[in-house]
Amino acid sequence: MESLADRKCAPCEGGVEPLDSKQAASMLEALDEGWTLVDEGRAIEKYFKFPAFSRTMNFVNMVAFVATNEGHHPDATFSYVYCRVRYLTHAIGGLSDNDFICAAKIDRIVREA
Repeated sequence: MESLADRKCAPCEGGVEPLDSKQAASMLEALDEGWTLVDEGRAIEKYFKFPAFSRTMNFVNMVAFVATNEGHHPDATFSYVYCRVRYLTHAIGGLSDNDFICAAKIDRIVREA
């Protein structure tokens, strides 16, 4: 079976239902530890910690690379030694497969770094 990280995001301009809580919980199990459902199950997020600002910025740039290639962008906040990445599909006001695909791609990058 194809992993989430091997999939490609599909364009989403709305008109589809967000994942329900059971679907979201099931897909969350396919991600690395640390991702959590937030905002009443309408988003997922993970907090990443780094030893130095340069490592944080390198990670932020990798997240931007995934977002650009997939056409699906997270909400991200970062500071000196951390970055919080939050995914939701704004067009539908909740979670879609795209959110989990991008999260899995970030997990893969972190594992391979």
